[in-house]
Amino acid sequence: MMQLGIFAKTFARPTLEEVLDAVKVHGFDCVQFNLMSAGLLTLPDQIDPSFCDHIRTCMAHRGINMASISGTFNMIDPNPEKRRDGLGRLRTLMAACGRLGTRVVTICTGTRDPEDMWRRHPDNATPEAWRALVGSLGEALRFAEEARVTLAFEPEVANVVDSAVKARHLLDEMQSARLKVVIDPANLFHKGELARMKSILDEAFDLLGQDIVVAHAKDLSRDGEAGHQAAGTGVLDYDRYLSLLKAVAFDGSLILHGLTEAQAPLCRDFLRGKLAALSQGKAERRPNPGASRTMSTRPAGEGGGAD
Repeated sequence: MMQLGIFAKTFARPTLEEVLDAVKVHGFDCVQFNLMSAGLLTLPDQIDPSFCDHIRTCMAHRGINMASISGTFNMIDPNPEKRRDGLGRLRTLMAACGRLGTRVVTICTGTRDPEDMWRRHPDNATPEAWRALVGSLGEALRFAEEARVTLAFEPEVANVVDSAVKARHLLDEMQSARLKVVIDPANLFHKGELARMKSILDEAFDLLGQDIVVAHAKDLSRDGEAGHQAAGTGVLDYDRYLSLLKAVAFDGSLILHGLTEAQAPLCRDFLRGKLAALSQGKAERRPNPGASRTMSTRPAGEGGGAD
């Protein structure tokens, strides 16, 4: 059975304890965590083991599960030094996962853009970009094996893995049980593809369904870039999406992001209603919360991907 969760970073608070209290007050029992919520960098160069224990204890006392933790950096950064630094920091994070209480680390396949790992670059389609990804990921997977964790990447239109087809190609090439997928359908639609929503969603699950370990829930209002809207406020066919998750027997966490704290109750209730209808064997057709509104500001988070 799917568990509904949220990005911990949705709640900006001075302390970790206050962040987790806000998660609980809003009705969530699991999170995709980011060490920024505990006052560290997403990928610090060192993590005190006792601080990991503190994070785990704080979550356990509130009955919150860390479904995954963000480990994003630009895996194909054109600067090799930055790639090496990112890999070293990722290794540090993976080594801490056992004490933190999670076994899934979300990653970004990256872009050749030197400034923003969520921004499309024309060189993403080159053989050199793919080779850089395979090189970085190969090293990261060796670290993952050491730490006994799973790396989960997300197909995203601005990144080198910009489709379900390329995601399948990457899985087949790397041939690692430690490599899995974060699915976020709001990030799959290239320019001109929204009219083919059903076929693109179906293709993504045909190709990747058995490798999905985390599912994201946000929305989009236009194609050609990653979606940045709160779940239920755009055009994504949530009945289809959730039905496909059910069809592949996905029993992991469905994580809300791309939303503000103020939107959290509406989005939570929207998805609870959809999931309840799905469990009863019927697709619920009710108005999406705020579907006629557009987002005036981008919510807390880093780009459209899995951070």
